[in-house]
Amino acid sequence: MSSSQKSLFDFAKSIGAVETIRVTEMASSQQPQQPASKYSTQTFRYLVVMDFEATCWPEQDMKWKTHEIIEFPAVLLNLVTGQVEAQFQQFVMPVENPRLSEFCTKLTGIRQDQVEGGVPLKTCLPLFGKWLKQVLGERDLVLPKTDPGNQSGSVAFATWSDWDFGKCLSKECTRKRIEKPACFDQWIDVRAIYMKFYQHRPLNFGEALDKRGLGFEGRPHSGLDDSKNLARLITRMCKDGANFVITKDLRPFEIINK
Repeated sequence: MSSSQKSLFDFAKSIGAVETIRVTEMASSQQPQQPASKYSTQTFRYLVVMDFEATCWPEQDMKWKTHEIIEFPAVLLNLVTGQVEAQFQQFVMPVENPRLSEFCTKLTGIRQDQVEGGVPLKTCLPLFGKWLKQVLGERDLVLPKTDPGNQSGSVAFATWSDWDFGKCLSKECTRKRIEKPACFDQWIDVRAIYMKFYQHRPLNFGEALDKRGLGFEGRPHSGLDDSKNLARLITRMCKDGANFVITKDLRPFEIINK
């Protein structure tokens, strides 16, 4: 095992991702080799890539305010082809602070009428679950730890950082006494994989795209466009040889059966 392979193996082991992983041989420099048309060997066949948008205010107005999800998007990325095969988008009605701030509308592009025409988070979650069940069933995909016969799974959730699932969704479900679906307790932090693989800590998502020669497509801070651009970055990282493994598991010793 080369030193670069050992480093990636140690990283995966430290985050409890897998006991054994296959990696693509990397060059001795910090920059990985870039196969002309081949993707790296991947732990998963697909990723469900997500980026929530939430209520927000200028920093000076944040005291005593809590974030509520106002856009719930997802795209299904085929890691073999690099293509987005399905997408989901639902605007969500905030109830703790129902009126969007001007700052929030300017940042995200989400209008007051869109959230008022949306659904509460409690309704959004089963709508997303129905979409997820359909697109995964059509492709015979299994999330990790949801099938005793295939505990490693063939598809996983991916976000940029732990904020979306680890803080935003978890805290809102707790406050509103909503049962969070167990599938959201396990995900891939693409930022963590990016920093380890490229040995670079980007200032933000936009810089990460720029460093890989990818300009942002669409509107920044649109949840659906952010998700699509994150899928593009993942596709580029796959071509460079990065492997995507679970980085966060809130139920490390449980089999999720719902």
